[in-house]
Amino acid sequence: MKMNGARILLESLKREGVDLVFGYPGGTVINLYDELMNMREIRHILPRHEQGGTHAADGYARASGKVGVAIATSGPGATNTITGIATAYMDSIPMVIITGQVPTPLIGNDAFQEVDIIGITRPITKHSFLIRSAKDIPAIVQKAFYIARSGRPGPVLIDFPKDVQISQAEFKWPENVDIRGYKPNIEGHQRQIEKAVDMMLAARRPVMYVGGGVILANAAAELTDLARTMQIPVTTTLMGLGSFPESDPLSLKMLGMHGAYCANMAITHTDLVIAVGSRFDDRVTGKIATFAPHAKIIHIDVDPTSIRKNVRVDLPIVGDTRDVLAKMLEYAKNHPDKVAALHSAMEAWHEDISGWKEKHPIGYKASTSIIKPQYVIQKLRELSDDDAIMATDVGQHQMWVAQFFGFQLPRTLLTSGGLGTMGYGLPAAMGAQAAFPKRQVLCVCGDGGVQMNMQEMATLVQQRLPVKIIILNNNFLGMVRQWQELFFDKRYSQTCLELPMDFVKLAEAYGAKGLKADKPSEVERVLKEGLAHKGPVIMEFKIAREEKVLPMVPAGASLNEMVLNA
Repeated sequence: MKMNGARILLESLKREGVDLVFGYPGGTVINLYDELMNMREIRHILPRHEQGGTHAADGYARASGKVGVAIATSGPGATNTITGIATAYMDSIPMVIITGQVPTPLIGNDAFQEVDIIGITRPITKHSFLIRSAKDIPAIVQKAFYIARSGRPGPVLIDFPKDVQISQAEFKWPENVDIRGYKPNIEGHQRQIEKAVDMMLAARRPVMYVGGGVILANAAAELTDLARTMQIPVTTTLMGLGSFPESDPLSLKMLGMHGAYCANMAITHTDLVIAVGSRFDDRVTGKIATFAPHAKIIHIDVDPTSIRKNVRVDLPIVGDTRDVLAKMLEYAKNHPDKVAALHSAMEAWHEDISGWKEKHPIGYKASTSIIKPQYVIQKLRELSDDDAIMATDVGQHQMWVAQFFGFQLPRTLLTSGGLGTMGYGLPAAMGAQAAFPKRQVLCVCGDGGVQMNMQEMATLVQQRLPVKIIILNNNFLGMVRQWQELFFDKRYSQTCLELPMDFVKLAEAYGAKGLKADKPSEVERVLKEGLAHKGPVIMEFKIAREEKVLPMVPAGASLNEMVLNA
């Protein structure tokens, strides 16, 4: 049976298991939206801005593990997705973005609302497709989803001209995907895996350094089993939080610029780094020449281009982290005597780590007169559900969440790591809540970043998505202000947000609930009331204006050169 191109695309999405899309209609996708009216199997959520829709698809993907889907019209609709696409690309999030395009004969003629979105997004997508014929749609959609979710995940863009949407063709779903030149290596090399475990068994001060690749590969259980079997301490990147329970005695928590003292000292003194699904980002390594100066490095990653990209590597293993960790665990369990010997040999190492934990634990000076942001995060953890999903914006509050929330489960932290996108948190939380309507979804923001996509409050209310938004309000662009204080003699150039903003009234204007705390004694009451409310809530906390995120490794310094007090 023949269908028009718009219908074929929707049928193709259905074949890929898509049941939810985030999109904004416009002239070049109006035919697609007309067909969407007949597609009851696919739910559509209308954001109030295409950037919000793209971040929502990103949050949906991170929380659920599925491919997120966003739709936008051509021209400004397409260009409004760019920040969301770049955010997903930097953090390896599987997404398919469908953009409308002017009719094929007009491409390249500067037609109304025409942009070369494929050319614009080429550096921030895994691949892009321009659909030229309706008969090609099923194969293109199948390939797009396969590329987005396989290997190192990432965003894929499909550009969909208006004339192709209305042209007719027979729907024929391909039997399988075969892309020449794209064959991700999933299985780790067995001999390399055995060499890695042998190196771990011979080490005396090993550390597992874990990134977001473990979460993307659904390998948290394998990682936890391996670490506990071999009793090797684990430190994570920001993107890796939740891959290993932070309540475990082996947890060193996060390392890097705002990482724990014990984690940074462990990396400085380790003799073996086992890097799993991480890319040695500059916020993690500090001064690259002094990163893990006494250590050999094992690097496990599904993306071969990430290995040796930033640091020297003694033993590379290319493969899916879940496959590799499972094989490492099996090999280790086949050598129980050597594992027991390793436990004995590491006694002094564990004592050193315990000493570092006791010497400089992550903490703050409590106050009875002014709200400390760290106290809000601790109380939020205490009062929230065990499996609550936390989304954050970017800035000081993001680091306080990373330091004090205590993540226990994978896919419970949604945050922009690589790109550092302000305005990410609220729409990402929206996407997560759409994926899990019955789970508790929290969003911690600063008073600066939350206003970048505040319009999505309307979407939350319309869709009855009960996201709980916690605003830590210091009337500053806090992280930039902190740098200005420490390194620019408190010259607060354009970081003071002195306009009195009433977030309670703003919440009420959208039809949501608004609450506010001005002093520490009000924090618990506001959190309890807000978390108990059935709809979306904004909870504003007026925090200490010049509170800093510490520890901090200054730019260009080594990990052991932390600013602990300032």
